[in-house]
Amino acid sequence: MCGDIMHEVSGVCCSPLPATLKGFRRHSVRGEHYPAIVPDEEGRVDGLVYRDVPEAAWVRLDRFEGEMYERSIVQVEMKDGSILPAATYVTLPKFLDRLDPSGWDFAEFLRTGKTSFRRGYGGYRSL
Repeated sequence: MCGDIMHEVSGVCCSPLPATLKGFRRHSVRGEHYPAIVPDEEGRVDGLVYRDVPEAAWVRLDRFEGEMYERSIVQVEMKDGSILPAATYVTLPKFLDRLDPSGWDFAEFLRTGKTSFRRGYGGYRSL
């Protein structure tokens, strides 16, 4: 959701496009500022798609996301109504107990969590 964090983690600057992922829901991760997504037939996640991400960036992103997530190919709906395949990181079932039942709010993250997240998670710059 944050281009600056995506750039630092992936090592590339990609232009994001708004997109919607249906059939998933975004949750807060207990004790963290970042979210996680899980399958949910009634769910909807509004987010961003980064196009043309090179393979070297995916290696870095996989390391950043860690063992709690699995990179999965999903279908996203673009603003013009077209459907595109996209990769996203889905929470593995064995980690579902780490999720708060409440949703995750991006605006709240920008207000209160982003600075703490970046300060507390200094390792991603060296990936």
